[in-house]
Amino acid sequence: MTAEPLPGADLPTGPTEVTEPGTRWPVPPQEGWTVDDLLTLPDLPPHTELIDGSLVFVSPQRDFHGVVIDLLVSGLRQAAPSHLKVRREMTVVLDRRNAPEPDILVVRAVAVTGPDLARFAADDVLLAVEVLSPDSRARDTESKPRKYAAAGIPHFWLVDRTGTGSRPVVRVYELDPVTKAYVLSGIHHDRLKVDSPFPLDLDLAAIDDLY
Repeated sequence: MTAEPLPGADLPTGPTEVTEPGTRWPVPPQEGWTVDDLLTLPDLPPHTELIDGSLVFVSPQRDFHGVVIDLLVSGLRQAAPSHLKVRREMTVVLDRRNAPEPDILVVRAVAVTGPDLARFAADDVLLAVEVLSPDSRARDTESKPRKYAAAGIPHFWLVDRTGTGSRPVVRVYELDPVTKAYVLSGIHHDRLKVDSPFPLDLDLAAIDDLY
C-alpha cells in the first residue's frame, strides 16, 4: 500500500506507517525501500521480497508449489558435491534495491556461515530456481530472471505444471557471459538430466507418488 501525501505535506524521508483498525502498513520512503529496510522492518510477512525498491508480499501457495520444491530439493541435495549446498526460500541480495527470494538455491558451501544466516550474496549463488504460481508468474518469468542474469547467477530453472496435471516441467537456462542474458538449454518433462551446476538425474514422474 502506498500512501499519497496530502497537499502541502512533506514527503516521508524514512520508514513510517499508516494505521488502520487492526493493521499497520509500512509507507515507503520517497526513494523506495532498501535491503537494509527489508532485513530490519518489524512484522513483515514471511517470504517478503524486495523488487526495484518495492516490498512484494507472497500469497498463500498451492500444494503443487511446495511438493515440487520438496522433490527438487531432495534430488539436488543427494547429488550436490561437498563444496555446494542446497537451500530453499532464502533472500539473495542482488543490489541495494533488489533482494528476491528464489524458491530453491544452490550456493557455495563457504557462504553457509551458520543457522542465523538470513541472506546470500549473488556471487555465492550458482543456481536459482523459481516454481511458478498464479500470482507470481510475471515476476518469475520476466523481472526476476533478468535480475538474476544481470547479477551474474550462472544457472536458472523455471518450473511449471504440465497443464492441469501434477507433473512439473523444468526449463533450464544458462547465462550467456557476453549478453548477460539467459539462454534456454533444455525443457525437461518426466526426467531432469543435466550436467550443470553439477550432474543430476532426477525422476520428475516420482511426484505422482505424492498424490
